[in-house]
Amino acid sequence: MSDGERIGEVIHFYNKISVAVVRLHRPLKLGDTVHFLGRHTDFPQEITSMQIEHQPVQTAEAGMEVAVKVDQRVRRGDSVFRLIEGS
Repeated sequence: MSDGERIGEVIHFYNKISVAVVRLHRPLKLGDTVHFLGRHTDFPQEITSMQIEHQPVQTAEAGMEVAVKVDQRVRRGDSVFRLIEGS
């Protein structure tokens, strides 16, 4: 389990460009540190690039689908947690 709040889940992964599409249950912003967690996935990462409909954005709200650049492979159904500072 992750030390954070679940903010979304991966609904698609573009392997060639290393981009995950995340359906958000809670807001997300550039600079947040998140943890991708799934059956074969387990790594933290800072959000450094985020797009909605191919347009760069600084923040995304709950209910949106956002594309984020990822350092490692993620899989559909993986959970995304926002890590709590100091945990």
